[in-house]
Amino acid sequence: MTAPDAGRGIGNGEETTTFGLPRDSFRILHVSTGNVCRSPITERLTRHALADRLGDPLWGGLIVESAGTWGHEGAPMEANAETVLADFGADPSGFVGRELLDEHVIRADLVLTATRDHRGQVVSMGHSAGLRTFTLKEFTRLVKAIDPATLPPLEHGVVERARALVRAAAALRGWLLAPTAEADEVFDPYGAPLPFFRSIGDEIHEALDPVVTALTGVPART
Repeated sequence: MTAPDAGRGIGNGEETTTFGLPRDSFRILHVSTGNVCRSPITERLTRHALADRLGDPLWGGLIVESAGTWGHEGAPMEANAETVLADFGADPSGFVGRELLDEHVIRADLVLTATRDHRGQVVSMGHSAGLRTFTLKEFTRLVKAIDPATLPPLEHGVVERARALVRAAAALRGWLLAPTAEADEVFDPYGAPLPFFRSIGDEIHEALDPVVTALTGVPART
């Protein structure tokens, strides 16, 4: 499918956002409940994948962070989550949990949530978040349906490409429905043994791979 032009428009050039951030950045926000298990894993795996694909520590203007709808403010991630990240070679160090605030949603260009309930909570906060908020697995499903040839080439900048990808996914949402209600969910491993954490880590990694490929135009290294 081609990439339709729909969704939230974002300016170019030297404009700045409400918070003074340059317009040549693109902020990805991962959301779960406590911000100590799923969203930290997703945040750090995204960062790891971007560094692997792009090689630039700044990832061409992409900013990746996370928060929780009932976030444990200031808390470290769960030890099992750290182990899962280490399994993938990703860096768990320095993580601090955050509670989801209005400013996080306002600044985000793409919000990826663990579940449909989290997505609903983000959208209910307002800030025109509906067209840029998806569950992670929902976004993966939509991204797979977009012809990468219809997206701006990486030479135009990863930020421009990322914005086009979000617009295209938003335009396709009503056409590509999940096969089951659970298909778009990443279940909570909080309090579970390490094998279950690892299974959740595998789910997240599998869902992120096509997303990062679409964002960067660079496939995973084999």
